[in-house]
Amino acid sequence: MVLNPGDFHFGGHDTRIHTLLGSCVSITLWHPRLQVGGMCHYMLPHRRIPAARRGLDGRYADHAIRMFLHAIERFGTRPAEYVAHLYGGGNQFPPYQRGRAPDIARDNIEAGLTLLRRFGFRLAHTDLGGTGPRRLSFEIASGEVTLTSAAGRSTHAGSSL
Repeated sequence: MVLNPGDFHFGGHDTRIHTLLGSCVSITLWHPRLQVGGMCHYMLPHRRIPAARRGLDGRYADHAIRMFLHAIERFGTRPAEYVAHLYGGGNQFPPYQRGRAPDIARDNIEAGLTLLRRFGFRLAHTDLGGTGPRRLSFEIASGEVTLTSAAGRSTHAGSSL
């Protein structure tokens, strides 16, 4: 399954999720015993309109975390039981960076780190910042994440129990 910007998926062991990241950030969550987990692909740190008015929207980090919390509650689990990974937040146009322009990539990274910590998730691995895109694949059965950077380097992050 392919996750586009703003998408969210949470499911069982028979799922492999792929996405391509630039300044956006993805969180992967994996429950080692139940072999369930998911991934989000958020574009911005927060939404100014309260979720209660329009529903949850996976384009925003704060909404994506709430979507994860709803999903793990349905499985009768807690955030601390999950292995979390955080990826992305790359600067896509470094030569064009302007002095006072918002740094969306940096803000996305900070939002992800803050929200994972606030809700008690175990952050096992990160690959954040830098320049260029990242291709990400997440195998829910094993918890394995494969990351390929713009430079063509591949890394594998296991479940990190």
